[in-house]
Amino acid sequence: MTGPAARQMITLAAPGPPGRRTDLAFPFRVDGRGRTAATDYDRHARDMIELLLFTRAGERVMRPDFGCGLADLTFEPNSPELAASLQISIQAALQRWLGDVVDIAGLDVESQDGTLRITLSYIVRATGSPSSAVFTSGGAV
Repeated sequence: MTGPAARQMITLAAPGPPGRRTDLAFPFRVDGRGRTAATDYDRHARDMIELLLFTRAGERVMRPDFGCGLADLTFEPNSPELAASLQISIQAALQRWLGDVVDIAGLDVESQDGTLRITLSYIVRATGSPSSAVFTSGGAV
């Protein structure tokens, strides 16, 4: 399509308040209105972190090195040494894949009673909002 109609389609504003960004919610779902569920950018950043942590290496076809490998450790023996090495790999994965989205303020990985507990404090770069999240080897808390 060319001409005035194409220029008009390009310049149409997105629905909602100007300057407000909405992203798809994770996991993908339908909201109460029957539409695709949306979320704000701060929540979207947390969803991206969760995806990164629980994606296995090789799980993504076009990005075989994406992920952190936390899900691969489900049946591994838990120890403080495992927690320390996992902390290094999580830090590296966050800096590599989400370094333009979040600044890591604090990261703590600890092993408790057969469960890995990941406590992450971060700042969302686009909004400047400080956030924190706690993840366990069985999912997010």
